[in-house]
Amino acid sequence: MKKLLLMISCTAMLFSCRKLDQPNTREFTDEAYWRDSQDALDALASCYENMSSDFYFFGNEALSDNAFVNGTGFNGVSLIAGGSYDQANGRVNDEWGYRFRAIRKCNIVTENINRVPAMDETLKKRIVAEARFIRAYSYFELVNWFGDVPFYTNLITIDEAKTISRTPKATILQFILKELSEIRADLPTNKQYAEKDRGRITRGAAIALTARVRLFTEEWPEVKKECELLMNSSENGTYSLLPNYADLSKVSSEFNDEVILDLQYGGGRTFGTQRSFLPQTLSLLRATLVPTQDLVDDYIMTNGRAIGEAGSGYDANNPYANRDPRLDGTILRHGSTISDQEGKVQTILTLPGSNPATNTVEDQGASPTGYYFYKFSEVTAANFASTLNLPLIRYADVLLMYAEAMAKTEVMDKAVWDKTVRALRVRAKFTDAAATEFPTGATQAQLLTIVKRERRAELAFEGLRAFDIRRWKIAATVLNVPVRGIKVTSGAFNKDPNGYIIVESRRFIDPKHYLWPVPTFERDQNKNLGQNDDWQ
Repeated sequence: MKKLLLMISCTAMLFSCRKLDQPNTREFTDEAYWRDSQDALDALASCYENMSSDFYFFGNEALSDNAFVNGTGFNGVSLIAGGSYDQANGRVNDEWGYRFRAIRKCNIVTENINRVPAMDETLKKRIVAEARFIRAYSYFELVNWFGDVPFYTNLITIDEAKTISRTPKATILQFILKELSEIRADLPTNKQYAEKDRGRITRGAAIALTARVRLFTEEWPEVKKECELLMNSSENGTYSLLPNYADLSKVSSEFNDEVILDLQYGGGRTFGTQRSFLPQTLSLLRATLVPTQDLVDDYIMTNGRAIGEAGSGYDANNPYANRDPRLDGTILRHGSTISDQEGKVQTILTLPGSNPATNTVEDQGASPTGYYFYKFSEVTAANFASTLNLPLIRYADVLLMYAEAMAKTEVMDKAVWDKTVRALRVRAKFTDAAATEFPTGATQAQLLTIVKRERRAELAFEGLRAFDIRRWKIAATVLNVPVRGIKVTSGAFNKDPNGYIIVESRRFIDPKHYLWPVPTFERDQNKNLGQNDDWQ
């Protein structure tokens, strides 16, 4: 079913996939390539392979206040979140190299595809459009982390790579928007692709990514316009919310109409990252990527109120009662149940003194916060691996971008609410009208708070929170507080005045940490790159 991933696997094992009379190669610029359309498709598959990874998808959560990595896993994201990193940090280096490898692969496609003789013109345009999308996506990730970066759309030489300077972020963003606009006509909608091509980039993906870019540049009327292209017409694809929130992270629900763009697995490609976030009684490894108490606290009550609001009904001694149903769909906490690989139901116990103690905060291999991620934890392959596709953009995100744009421009009304926040909460199984009906009389600030909290709950553990706290300019607030875990009444724990475990302190320097430094290795190779402010 996932033939796109079979192509990627084939590309990764080129020696066995190519004809025996052709030379062995990993590049697509020699005489072994560009003989037919399949060569072009194979080269494009390599671009898809470098669009993103589960390592970033999950690891990015720990770059926010949603999660914590215990140790230096995920290439040192905990050092970044803690403010104790430099130009040699593993994740900083990896991000730079990974994105520019993707860009080079895309440039190989766009520069060489005309060498294919007698190629179907519609297919050629589509392949080029897909490569241009991945290149634009890669540049967008780069400028969000680093600001100004080297920019080129051709195959530069090694000498050029050693002398190129950085292009302003604003210029690159304009390029991204231009690319995403120009490629739309050459991309099929999600309903126009044949089954063998499901998972490819669509016209809807180009529109949704445009909306995301406009969101970051705070061009609210443009965000509204782009989102409406997907909300009000089927011309650009047919999208809707999956009826059951929990099904979003099940293989059985893949390729549903909520998915606009996802990271494809299957066809021999798997990930094992869930072994880093599941309880050790399920994964047989230490839990290192874990939720924070601050994330748990942000889930509202079933009556729509935040836990600290008057009339919420929140009980600190029974903290998980009457909470947003998405909490239990995302996080395992004390008393949660989950089936292991043999189908046996386990009750997860995290409080100190529990028996057995394997998953409690007292065990060195257990979650230090007393919470575990559950979302995207389905194991579908050998050795605790998974073939589950991971969503990079889904329709729920489009609805939330639209809601934020409407709230920002003070035109959020009942009609907008019903199409966005209410739709998401009804899907999540809220039944209290106080949570689902439009809050008449709410101020703009109150509506924005609701939308932002809704965004956090709906998209938790999807790698977006780290970008949100930076574009909202609240990173300096939410990352300058300790990482907290569950409330405990016994055990030798470092606790705050309210009894919550303090796991680790964090530090975020404003404005320095809003951008990552240019990696030392890259600056050693190219003296023209310069450095971001305060990182000299």
